[in-house]
Amino acid sequence: MKNILEFLEKTEQQYPCRTALDDGIFVFTWKELAELSRQMGTAFAGKTEPGQPIVILAEKSSVTLAAMFGAVYAGCFYVVVEPSQPAQRIQEILNVLEPELIVTNDRTRELLVQIDYKRNTYLVKDAMNEQTDWQVLQKIRRGCRDTDILYGIFTSGSTGKPKGIVVSHRAVMDFITHFVDTFGFTVHDRIGNQAPFDFDVSVKDIYTSMFTGAELVIIPKEMFSAPPLLLNYICEKKVTALIWAVSALSLVSALKGLAYQVPLTVKKILFSGEIMPVKQLRIWQAALPSAEFVNLYGPTEITCNCTYYRVKEMLQDGEKIPIGKAFPGRDVFLLDENEKEIVSPGMVGEICVSGESLSDGYYHNPKETKEKFIFYVRGGDGGVRCYKTGDLGFYGKDGELYFSGRKDFQIKHMGHRIELEEIEHAMDQTDGLERGLCLMDQRTNRLVAFYMGDVSKEQILKQMKEKLPAYMIPHKLIKTDLMPLNKNGKIDREYFRQKLG
Repeated sequence: MKNILEFLEKTEQQYPCRTALDDGIFVFTWKELAELSRQMGTAFAGKTEPGQPIVILAEKSSVTLAAMFGAVYAGCFYVVVEPSQPAQRIQEILNVLEPELIVTNDRTRELLVQIDYKRNTYLVKDAMNEQTDWQVLQKIRRGCRDTDILYGIFTSGSTGKPKGIVVSHRAVMDFITHFVDTFGFTVHDRIGNQAPFDFDVSVKDIYTSMFTGAELVIIPKEMFSAPPLLLNYICEKKVTALIWAVSALSLVSALKGLAYQVPLTVKKILFSGEIMPVKQLRIWQAALPSAEFVNLYGPTEITCNCTYYRVKEMLQDGEKIPIGKAFPGRDVFLLDENEKEIVSPGMVGEICVSGESLSDGYYHNPKETKEKFIFYVRGGDGGVRCYKTGDLGFYGKDGELYFSGRKDFQIKHMGHRIELEEIEHAMDQTDGLERGLCLMDQRTNRLVAFYMGDVSKEQILKQMKEKLPAYMIPHKLIKTDLMPLNKNGKIDREYFRQKLG
């Protein structure tokens, strides 16, 4: 196969009348989804050239997903832009992309007036009414290659400007094939989508569903602020698999959602994005003892994930969950500060990834692409293209690979190099504490920690002093009623930085 749409069309032929998508408002069969995507593709093809980005300015929904596939039918690549972002950030994304076409709906087209966008636009409702032009679509398809870009996803850049990571059809096809085979997804699954479509966790939801014919249940984002409603919805829709960000799972367990209702149909829970607090994982494991739990690791630049670890038992406080072994087709290794490979247990190095499914790099940003995607000579082999993740890791005595924090989460404090994640890991072991977060207050050069839970500050400090040296103990503890999440489903650290003033 050389184009992801071949997956869609094969599934359309096999399961035309099975439900493909359900967002609570629109329910599409595979035949309806494919036909609607082709209609939109015909519409978009008249407004832009193949190979160009098509921006979809809309919240996640069944119709948004059809527009994404429509962009691919037009021979283009899609970039979903969440409309709740500040107008300035949207403008910065458009500055990078320079798109000829933006797809909007009635609610979001006003944003384009704010940012003074002058090029082509298309209302989704108008594109849905276009007649499919098979001749146009077939001509576009004949010119397609598996190295064509499929999508772009924007993450925060080190300069403060967003950077666009672009991923090819081949990268996704290779990864999803391994992902489905490794975890045994089938047409009988119902995948409960948590992640927004501009976050790469959703790529696994979308293309696992497309590859197998499994139903994709798009969970409205407002439900994640009300665990009882969320769990009712998951139970009502008979969801069988959750591929979620760690913070979304932790939010449900920390707010006692599983004491209200347990989604007994769920058989697979795969999590990623942050370190899973073992305390929160145990709550899920106790509620769903027959479910499979998997820790996934990997940044957007390598297409979703490069390693996985099947959790075999309940871990105790203080234990870490490995990030495990590489997916087929991948090679994951550690480099020290001199770019020498680390093989000894306990030595911390930067996690690097080579092999299948690496991103093409950063769109219109060759400088940063060259810095992060390097050619590295391993052993007697020739150079291989690899991605330097900026994440730190080490091999345990058990031979497993462990995540050890971000290079940019390292701080210097009182002459010591400190990992903020290590402090948070120690906090999370405190009895009664549900979730902790630690920051450096740059004004005072002091460590400040925020926490949720029914526990005293004295008790937190007492238990942390049993686990950490004095220079790693926060100078200030602040209780909070919630840990807000950013748009990617991770704890919103910027929100807490602003709290510091």
